Amino acid sequence: MNLTKVVALTLGIIFVSFVVVQYNDPDPQVWMPIYGLAAALCFWKAYAKPQLAVLLVLAVVYGIGAVLQWPPQWEGVWLNEIGMKTVNIELARESLGLACCSLAFVWLSYLK
Repeated sequence: MNLTKVVALTLGIIFVSFVVVQYNDPDPQVWMPIYGLAAALCFWKAYAKPQLAVLLVLAVVYGIGAVLQWPPQWEGVWLNEIGMKTVNIELARESLGLACCSLAFVWLSYLK
């Protein structure tokens, strides 16, 4: 198994886990497809060669989403519990999740 396949499969599994933890999110109908698309793209890269433009366009789209989701005030992503405590914490988590997807797509675009 080559490096590209290992990286793509690993990222795909990570994004599937992102989908799974969205079941108790206030808006899972938004976030499950977002992370599901990221997982699907990673699995596509593992077994085929998606167009470079697809990877880069989605990297930009998810990156813009990460910027737009950034909270007006940074309160971190954790308090004493895993649950959402404030809107700013939820926005920070969403923003960082989108940034992870964007960076993963950039990374996959450089792998052969």
